[in-house]
Amino acid sequence: MKQFKAGLVVGKFSPLHLGHELLIRRAMDACDATFIISYSLPELPGCEAHMRERWLRARFPDAVVLVVDADLPHNDDGELIHRRFCASLCLDRLGTTVEAVFTSEDYGDGFAVELGRCFSARTGRQLTVQHVNVDQARRIVPVSGTTVRGDPHAHRRFLSDVVYASFVQKVCFLGGESSGKTTLAAALAERLATAWVPEYGRELWVAQDGVLRYEDMARIGAMQLQREMQARPQAKRFLFCDTSPLTTLFYSREMFGRADPALVKMADARYDHFFLCAPDFEFIQDGTRRDADFRQQQHRWYQDELARRQLSYSALTGPLEQRIASAIAYLN
Repeated sequence: MKQFKAGLVVGKFSPLHLGHELLIRRAMDACDATFIISYSLPELPGCEAHMRERWLRARFPDAVVLVVDADLPHNDDGELIHRRFCASLCLDRLGTTVEAVFTSEDYGDGFAVELGRCFSARTGRQLTVQHVNVDQARRIVPVSGTTVRGDPHAHRRFLSDVVYASFVQKVCFLGGESSGKTTLAAALAERLATAWVPEYGRELWVAQDGVLRYEDMARIGAMQLQREMQARPQAKRFLFCDTSPLTTLFYSREMFGRADPALVKMADARYDHFFLCAPDFEFIQDGTRRDADFRQQQHRWYQDELARRQLSYSALTGPLEQRIASAIAYLN
């Protein structure tokens, strides 16, 4: 038997850090059912409602999560407004009362009293809510949301992988064949002590002895995105991506004259930065590439496609060290 039938945790969780996770796990350990409510007006950058909901559901799949993003009080409104708003969410949106509210704040006692008063008034029964205070002094997890928002990378140790991954910027390198993007992605990852994602399409081409089928195209795009997702938590600040499904879309249309609708959708994948590697050095034939004219054709396609999609990008020119310096300057 647990101490309480139902418990409540409320927060902005902007972002969800390990101090919040300690609080929620204490509630789950003590309650048969744990309800988590999150709202913030205004939303804080990088911590929008859909992000908070994704974090909470990923980390606490056994809790009931309610993230509210409409018709809510401002963060600066008085305590009583927020307390009554939370009580109404419990009763009207979650269809429950709770026996305990878990906080790490000094307002917790008053919050519990007002919840009990609201529940009693609505149900016609005398209900009380107990406040459970967890690590208010921040001795177990010495961090705050404000601190983490200031620099999530410096405070990486206070974020779970799924949360930190949301703050890693994906940087995509595009370029025609023999334009140095693979070398550049690897070199930048080493220089900045982070991760990079190689081009899966090339790996599959080698594995299949230089033969790619139309059906492989969507598979390549999906695997590229999957590898990016898997690598993002291991990256530091930036994840360098050697190509994107946009490249696979180009090859599908070039080789087969068509593209799977799923691949067309994958080509819309979001990246924080695009670098387009210029074909301004001698074409190197490694036995897998077409020729210098095809490289120019591909480069022009990227220019046109990025413009059509209204995606800004930086052109990288010159030798490797010049490109590394230009990319780092832009990212900084």
